[in-house]
Amino acid sequence: MARRRHQRPDEDDEVTPADADLEERPDTDPVSDEAELEREEEPAEIRGDQLQENQERGEDREHEEHMGEAAAAPGVPRTHDTPSLAERAGAVARQALAGAVAARLPALQARMQPRLARLLITIVGGLLLCASFPSLSWWWAAVVAAALLAWVLKHPATTVVGGLGYGFLFGLAFYLPLLPWISLLVGAVPWLALAMACALFPALFGLFAVVVRGLPGWPVWFALVWAAQEWLKSIFPFGGFPWGSVAFGQAEGPLLPLVKLGGVALLSTAVVLVGFSATAIGLEIVKWWRTGGHARAGAFDTASETEVEKADQPPPAVLLPGICICLVLITAVIIWPQVRHAGAGSGGEPTVTVAAVQGNVPRLGFDFNAQRRAVLDNHVQETLRLAEYVRAGVAPQPQFVIWPEDSSDIDPLLNADAGQQIAQAAYAIGAPILIGTILDVPGRTQEPAEYTNTLIVWNPVTGPADRHDKEIVQPFGEYLPMPWLFKHLSGYADRAGNMVPGKSSDMVRIADVPVGVSTCWEVIFDREPRKAVLNGAQLLAVPANNATFNKRMSEQQLAFAKVRAVEHDRYVVVAGTTGISSVIAPDGAELVRTRFFEPGYLDIQVRLRTQLTPATRWAPILQWVLVAAAGAVILVGIRHNVWFPRPIRPRSRPSGASDDPGAPPVDAAGDDAAPDDEDGDHTPPEEGGDYTPLHRGGRPPRYLGRHRGAT
Repeated sequence: MARRRHQRPDEDDEVTPADADLEERPDTDPVSDEAELEREEEPAEIRGDQLQENQERGEDREHEEHMGEAAAAPGVPRTHDTPSLAERAGAVARQALAGAVAARLPALQARMQPRLARLLITIVGGLLLCASFPSLSWWWAAVVAAALLAWVLKHPATTVVGGLGYGFLFGLAFYLPLLPWISLLVGAVPWLALAMACALFPALFGLFAVVVRGLPGWPVWFALVWAAQEWLKSIFPFGGFPWGSVAFGQAEGPLLPLVKLGGVALLSTAVVLVGFSATAIGLEIVKWWRTGGHARAGAFDTASETEVEKADQPPPAVLLPGICICLVLITAVIIWPQVRHAGAGSGGEPTVTVAAVQGNVPRLGFDFNAQRRAVLDNHVQETLRLAEYVRAGVAPQPQFVIWPEDSSDIDPLLNADAGQQIAQAAYAIGAPILIGTILDVPGRTQEPAEYTNTLIVWNPVTGPADRHDKEIVQPFGEYLPMPWLFKHLSGYADRAGNMVPGKSSDMVRIADVPVGVSTCWEVIFDREPRKAVLNGAQLLAVPANNATFNKRMSEQQLAFAKVRAVEHDRYVVVAGTTGISSVIAPDGAELVRTRFFEPGYLDIQVRLRTQLTPATRWAPILQWVLVAAAGAVILVGIRHNVWFPRPIRPRSRPSGASDDPGAPPVDAAGDDAAPDDEDGDHTPPEEGGDYTPLHRGGRPPRYLGRHRGAT
């Protein structure tokens, strides 16, 4: 049935031809997302000619079924051209489905048309945010992405549920092209599942952004909510997955120095704040122009009353967003000289020569584990080649050497042959080697066996010394969370390892140098490099195994190391089995690097630094402040939207009220009621709040939720 239009109290019951035509046609012209969501599904009307055609088809089918039964009777031959009953039923079902889809297409098109621009802009924004990461590294694209997403969420027709949907779509457009390297390892299904799980966090941002968009200074609140969702994603679920934080796409950008002041949380918040503020300025200018603010200089004596009101509009409110943009840029400019000074190596810090060896693997993929001895031999041979260059005077003598993660998957503590090979390499180079290996967990008797991902310092004469056990192991890769569930959901679960997290200080002493160790993807977690530096690390090492991934993944991980170098004011040595290995200065610049999937080594002098940055000291506190502020703003936004019940105060009875309880109530709206929209709902105001018409006397109504208009 067509939806009944609301009438004003002063309207008569006369129905015009136009109104009758509107009642016959289904209402498919949505005004806003909320009106479309609350509108009841209306069955499609079937015209008389369609009914007649359906009756004729039904008679034809009955006739065909009767002929089919006669043909199937004993003694009656059945022709090959007569379809079976199942085929006829399938054809009828396909025709009915096609008819239903065709009948719904106009309504679907009408619903999608007003959202089409927002959907496209949301997808473009997600793709731009992905472009800020390697390999493209368009740092500015993150600012544009935030601006586009803010425009979508500030649109008057975007509701809370709409914000959830647009945020999820933004997340999909971002994470799907960011994480395709996962499909090279385990196929497309885990890649899609991970991208969808990550997209839930931008979806939460979109939901709460719509909640707080009606508050003054919304760009600041948007930035706080974004910081909160990045924090939540870094800890949940299964220990979190910070891959994709906006800050990690700024390794080549001018705002990178901000990470030295407040860590990854501050850098991400600053980047999106610039984008949100740019949108606020644009919206204010457009609003000022449309309301006639540009015509203020006109003559008031000759202008009409309406023109005078338009010309008397206040200037656009661009002060706060302008201050936000200037504050971010000026702060980055102030900090940049300190960052550049640290990268130049001036300051009188002691120097050491460090080498990183990239031995390579026989082939990419899971098969590298089947070639464990070949991987070990590759790193031994590359170290021996470096030793020959040192003896020939071509390369400087390193004080210590760093091998990648899993450079010796054969346990050298149990396998004498593997230990002998490592000792030979250490003796030839004349320096201790930090090797990556897999060790059995002592004292564990249950099946399957459990292991630790360990880095061991191997001295040329004394052998094993300090060690670092990986504390943050990778879910679904190095271990399987909730095996009782996921083993029954996917066949990929059996590929996960049996690693257990270790306990260490994240710092080892090698050649009497305190070196902080973040094994592979530990570098994307704020707490690991910070813990190492606070424990005295003067140099950071990132041994990684990228043999199961591609070059783009290695470049993204290298960008994470650049951010850590600036954040903690330390040189960072990245050593990968297949690359990309690099030595990064405290200003984020690459000093040397290797090629991907080629054996090689790096041998360079770096400086040991001891100064602690503000980010190293105070970044966790700053992050908690941002998250707490976001939570408080969300509560204020909910209160602002009248979603919390308010105490009902007794009010005097309206003058028109009757003392007779059986008398019909007097309409409280009267002539002051706001006119209804076409579908009986009220269009949300441009400022983002719920539209609530005032009752007689100017007081707001005492109810929760959106006003649905008079009935």
